[in-house]
Amino acid sequence: MPDTLLVPSIEQRIAGMLEVTRRLKEERGAGKGKPTITISREFGCEAYPMAERLAQLLEAKTRQPWAVMDKGLLEEVARRHDLAEDVLQTLGHRPRFLDEMISTLTSRWKSEKDYYRLLCRQIVSLATAGNVILIGRGSSIITQQLDNCYHFRIYASLDYKVRSIARRSRISRQDAEILIERRQKERDRFIRDFLDCDAADLSFYHLAFNNDRNPPDRIAQLIADYLFLKTEA
Repeated sequence: MPDTLLVPSIEQRIAGMLEVTRRLKEERGAGKGKPTITISREFGCEAYPMAERLAQLLEAKTRQPWAVMDKGLLEEVARRHDLAEDVLQTLGHRPRFLDEMISTLTSRWKSEKDYYRLLCRQIVSLATAGNVILIGRGSSIITQQLDNCYHFRIYASLDYKVRSIARRSRISRQDAEILIERRQKERDRFIRDFLDCDAADLSFYHLAFNNDRNPPDRIAQLIADYLFLKTEA
């Protein structure tokens, strides 16, 4: 099933990410005191187009580069060790609390710790540096202790998600519903197994948005307005 149609190609996004990190590296101190946004969403919600629009709004306002990191991009960077090290060295360092947090994770951590440790390190390093929008992979939960992070959740009715996936992936509504059920179960299991949390717990988030009533552009504008209100207060 061509669910890769939901976002641009990995290679295209890696090129964009590397350009952002290059620009940040040229700006001394660009990673200090900058805000980070995390996006948690139900599968089928239009988080990626929202995040792309949000990055445009933030770049226009701050006149600084912003990177969008989703599951596919994070995992591809994790697989490419040299690329991962370049990103991590450019954008930030792992806070001390991460190792302590890792020790409290569930038993499954021990069987896959090397891979997820790198993934966590990427997420926390990126979040610490700032000027990044992190989508999924537990980023909203992993970064709860970081004061520069702002967390948002997107949800929607099943009908909305089915229509959205069917349209964006060019598949039937029936196939879209099957895909949504499978992928949502995978996401829920991932968060439960590795972080012992429920991503639907609204206590993790600053704001939550109903995608049925708020299209991607509106959510992006609302998040941008909220961020400016909080950071300029």
